[in-house]
Amino acid sequence: MVSARKSLLADILSRSEKDIFNEWMAAQLRSAGSRSDLITEKELREQSREFLQRLREAAATAGPDDGDGPAWAPVRELLDTLSRSRARRGFSPAETATFIFSLKAPLFARLRQELGRDADALAEATWAATVLLDRLGLYTTEVYQQGREEVIARQQRELLELSTPVVELWDGVLGLPLIGTLDSARTQVVMENLLSRIVETGASIAIIDITGVPTVDTLVAQHLLKTIAAARLMGADCIISGIRPQIAQTIVHLGVDLNAVPTKATLAGAFTVALQRTGYTVSRPPRA
Repeated sequence: MVSARKSLLADILSRSEKDIFNEWMAAQLRSAGSRSDLITEKELREQSREFLQRLREAAATAGPDDGDGPAWAPVRELLDTLSRSRARRGFSPAETATFIFSLKAPLFARLRQELGRDADALAEATWAATVLLDRLGLYTTEVYQQGREEVIARQQRELLELSTPVVELWDGVLGLPLIGTLDSARTQVVMENLLSRIVETGASIAIIDITGVPTVDTLVAQHLLKTIAAARLMGADCIISGIRPQIAQTIVHLGVDLNAVPTKATLAGAFTVALQRTGYTVSRPPRA
């Protein structure tokens, strides 16, 4: 029975591939998932033609019942590339899966032409094709989701890097303004950016401003201390600025020891200390 299914699907795809392709393309272009703003018709045609070719070759080798087998690996590879590409371009999961599901109508129409007089054979062949296309359609959705998660993770990393700029305030003085929650992942980015800038500039002072950090708990304090310790190993001392009254009380209640780290209430106060440590003085010009 498997051999008959294999032969039937492969034969239909071989004999009617051109007609199935044309009807499939028309269905895709008519569907709600058609996105001419994200993919050209030429590219869609190339993807559809390549998929039909690989589908026919896999069906001739293994048949529709073995959709997860090695013979179907080329089909899954194509869908993997297609789904990840569409995830990056901004297609929705439904629009991505429509690439597969829109093939049902033209394929089923060919099955009816071939097996219309044999109800049992038609029902069996239609069911086998349905199971196969459903499996491939679900596969595109799974890969699409993985692709979207990769895009989101990359965007989060980029946002972390953009949200932790290290600026050179003065010769030998760096400023690191922190805004938002400081978790383990962000601490790693902060530390890497700060250490890289210390190496690039040869700075001896780094001001870590936490004015924009909403709360400071034991974990946040530990992250700050780790960053300060890493900077010291690179030859730069750190000053923490932006210590608000609420944060100062929290640090005291938590018993966090910041005695070895200079702290200031404002960035201006920390900058003044940094200038003094680097040998610079700031003075007002005499009044006229």
